Amino acid sequence: MYLLDTNIVIELFAQSPSTITLIDGLNGVSCCDIVLGELYYGAYNSKNRDANLQNIERFAALFPIIATDQTTANIYGQLKYSLKSIGKPAPDNDIWIAAIAKQNDFSVVTRDHHFVNISGVKVIGVKGR
Repeated sequence: MYLLDTNIVIELFAQSPSTITLIDGLNGVSCCDIVLGELYYGAYNSKNRDANLQNIERFAALFPIIATDQTTANIYGQLKYSLKSIGKPAPDNDIWIAAIAKQNDFSVVTRDHHFVNISGVKVIGVKGR
């Protein structure tokens, strides 16, 4: 099972051939509420608001959307503390995404290298991996 990071979804919106090939080769692809929030923020902050909002709506209809809960919050706290302890902080939203992935035993599909520092989270798609 796979959880898409925001940067991968943006690449899908841009019709990146390598990203489309990557996703087409995966079974059990999901998204999460954190990624949707980032996408909506980007849409509202863009010049092409209506078109971007339509892209998000079409995308959200295609993939299961995983939501956070108390267990996710607990894992988030553990992961954030662990990253602080080793001196490798990551953006909060990415820690939430990692917590959802860890909770559900999903691999994160991303281009962000800092996910490899998050203990117990499998990562694919990072360039150079």
